Amino acid sequence: MLLIVLAYLGGVLTILSPCILPVLPFVFARADQPFVRSGLPLLAGMAATFAVVATFAAVGGGWVAQANQYGRWIAIVLLAVFGLTLLLPKFADRLMQPLVNAGNRLSSAAQHDGAPSIGASFVLGIATGLLWAPCAGPILGLVLTGAALHGANAGTTVLLLAYAAGAATSLAVALLLGGRVFAAMKRSLGAGEWIRRGIGVAMLAGVAAIALGLDTGVLTRISTIATGGLEQRLVDAFSPSGSNTGSMQAANAMTQTTGGTMQASGDAMKAQGGAMMRASDAMKAPEKMALPVLGQLPPLDGAVQWLNSPPLTDASLRGKVVIVDFWTYSCINCLRSLPYVEAWARKYHDKGLVVIGVHAPEFAFERNIDNVTKATRDLGVTYPVAIDNDYAIWRAFDNQYWPAHYFADAQGRIRYTHFGEGEYDQSERVIQQLLVEAGHPDAANVPLGLGDAKAAGVQAQADEADMRSPETYVGFQRAEGFASPGGVVQDRSHAYRAPSDPNVNQWGLAGDWTVRAENATLATPDGQIVYRFHARDLHLVLGPGADGKPVRFRVTVDGKAPGDAHGTDIAPDGTGVVTGQRLYQLVRQAGDVRDHTFAIEFLDPGVQAYAFTFG
Repeated sequence: MLLIVLAYLGGVLTILSPCILPVLPFVFARADQPFVRSGLPLLAGMAATFAVVATFAAVGGGWVAQANQYGRWIAIVLLAVFGLTLLLPKFADRLMQPLVNAGNRLSSAAQHDGAPSIGASFVLGIATGLLWAPCAGPILGLVLTGAALHGANAGTTVLLLAYAAGAATSLAVALLLGGRVFAAMKRSLGAGEWIRRGIGVAMLAGVAAIALGLDTGVLTRISTIATGGLEQRLVDAFSPSGSNTGSMQAANAMTQTTGGTMQASGDAMKAQGGAMMRASDAMKAPEKMALPVLGQLPPLDGAVQWLNSPPLTDASLRGKVVIVDFWTYSCINCLRSLPYVEAWARKYHDKGLVVIGVHAPEFAFERNIDNVTKATRDLGVTYPVAIDNDYAIWRAFDNQYWPAHYFADAQGRIRYTHFGEGEYDQSERVIQQLLVEAGHPDAANVPLGLGDAKAAGVQAQADEADMRSPETYVGFQRAEGFASPGGVVQDRSHAYRAPSDPNVNQWGLAGDWTVRAENATLATPDGQIVYRFHARDLHLVLGPGADGKPVRFRVTVDGKAPGDAHGTDIAPDGTGVVTGQRLYQLVRQAGDVRDHTFAIEFLDPGVQAYAFTFG
């Protein structure tokens, strides 16, 4: 109930956001008609359509977003016709009689006994709902995060309906007031025809704004400033103890609204450097620790496929100490923890330990099982890996982080958790204690650590003491620090210019790029990405184009070839090739860490850039 109220209030605030401007003409086109038969059905159709589309887009795949894009363009054409009938009814009647008739039937011309048609108004509301792209503030982020993590259910739809109902309420108030103003103008001025034409002009302007992407581009950025603070205060007021679940914790980091479809996922909730830990992570004593029972180990039957093993069941794990490691293969934090997890699997296998990797994808390309299989082989992962493309296991654990480690005893009870990197000795002591409890006393005598194995390349531990650059996403859904002149243009090709003098942690593009929610794709050769950073290592998640052709590139640091500071995926002269969808280490410096300007120039088109990470 608390979340329903919060979602409703977030919807009410939508009226204050510039993002609502493009749909206002469609709403006020009914302002001079009876509210119950015209305005109310329109708002109901708009709210219902938003809730349905948002529910499926939040939990479904890319096909849902694409389907709604088609519906969006159909709605744009339909409402453009409606606007023309208001602006130039005689001209439109002569040139586009069939379309005008359809538009008139869907608009105020469809009446019963002189009154507007409720059904026609509701269908017009459906069309408006396909166009509506509300701004992704903290509250909508909270709702869509929950939808992505917990799957399609009645609760998801109720929350989205509450949000849409809040927006409909504020629009209804504006519509009622607007109707009275219009009626007064008609009585005093007799200007009904001019009002009709003015609304038609406003509707066509709204259609043009939506078709050009202004509702999800410029207006979205303005709106974040306009209402984000108000929404965050509401979130804080409704959760003063900070005790809400993962959806509340991730609301600000999560979602962006694009072209009327909502894309949200648990991808943004990464644990950096082990900073996010539960109370059980604080146990440091080398002697026997008090390991409380944190819950029962959930089943793993939600995996779509298993690697390195047949499917593992409760029966096959009975009597075993189990570690479940949530990871994804382009996550630098996960990659740096893998050598330790692999070492535990080898050292304690004969003593009854079972290590299970649960691969929950962050980016779309990580859903490709062939990609995961190759990454698992290249990274030397030998223990069983469950492919959790549907996040079924993620939700069963109520997990929120990459990497996340869950330690279960021989009775199938979770006794310890650790989120993020670090504290590997502490985690290994937990393993030893659980094995001793399970009847393997010699486990306590195994030396801690990796032994002779060393973490190298991208798996080498970060220089946490001198790393000031954060993980930075290239797709507009979570992009921060973008400094190219004019800002990001969403979902269409645009010629960018690199920032001339970026500050630390600012970055930009140069060349013809299409920036989508998750990545940026280069359309022509010689495009660049520039980043001013402060860290020992710089990595970039890259992939070739849809055709899979390799993409050549050249890296410079402060305008020069990196030399000895080159990463493992490039030569000292800065050259390299993108051959697959993965994380590439491009810079590894020795000595003191200072501010540097990184640039990567792609000599071939088609490359897809996803995210920077640092070490």
